[in-house]
Amino acid sequence: MRIFVTGASGWIGSAVVPELIGAGHQVAGLARSETSAAALTAAGAEVVRGTVDDLDALREAAAVSDGVIHLAFKHDIAFTGDFRGAAEADRSAVDAFGEVLAGTGRPLVIASGVVGLATGHVATERDVPTIDGSPFSVRAATSQAVLGLASHGVRSSVVRLSPTCHGEGDNGFMAGLVAMARAHGASGYIGDGANRWPAVHRLDAARLFRLAFEKAPAGSVLHGVADEGVAIRDIAEVIGRHLDVPVTSVAPADAAEHFSWLGGVIGLDAPASHTLTGELLGWQPTRPGLLEDLEKGHYFDVSSAA
Repeated sequence: MRIFVTGASGWIGSAVVPELIGAGHQVAGLARSETSAAALTAAGAEVVRGTVDDLDALREAAAVSDGVIHLAFKHDIAFTGDFRGAAEADRSAVDAFGEVLAGTGRPLVIASGVVGLATGHVATERDVPTIDGSPFSVRAATSQAVLGLASHGVRSSVVRLSPTCHGEGDNGFMAGLVAMARAHGASGYIGDGANRWPAVHRLDAARLFRLAFEKAPAGSVLHGVADEGVAIRDIAEVIGRHLDVPVTSVAPADAAEHFSWLGGVIGLDAPASHTLTGELLGWQPTRPGLLEDLEKGHYFDVSSAA
């Protein structure tokens, strides 16, 4: 099948594209720069030039494809204070895809997240996100809108990803924690550090997106989760050992100072499971877990520091 992929040269997309091509699919990837276009060409994908804001280009690419995997998100503005703007742009793109795919039975798979789904229990695919008008709930509302497209003839599904999609070359949350520990001379955690984050290796996540595109029923919610919940203190201890710095508790009031852009989320307890996803699609993670991946050492190479 011909699959249009947005965010095709990003951290997850650059794993999804070869996963799809390896399974015999033809991929057309959205590229906003010459560098991204060159990477897609090297991977064997067709290039569609444009950005997630180019709604006409998105519609045209979706119209000539057998379905869409939407991974693009404006992280550049989201992490500099305009999460709402990024989420609203994401919604516009999804609405554009919905217009084109309505009544066709073709798949639309989007990326979302598991953080914020539940408190006090392990989140499952049956949990529904709270939509309260906050900037973060704008993206949650988008995922619910995608699920609603199932009643309009779209084989829609939402892959809720772990906050930590790890692997060699990662420049996200884990790389950020390493950089902060290096800068402060201490590896920190909030309170007693017992709060948990789920995690998944990016190559396991890529396989889940392929399976979702190929066979997820309309209206499916899927969890890209391998480690149900890794205690932040355990993560901090691995980082401290590799950097040879002390491991210390950080007071919640000091989180923003110590953890910078991670200060608002590093203290969350957000365990999640993938049991229902495994039962539905036969997906089981096979790559190293987060702590094992950290122990490999690639996060601590100075050349890969965030």
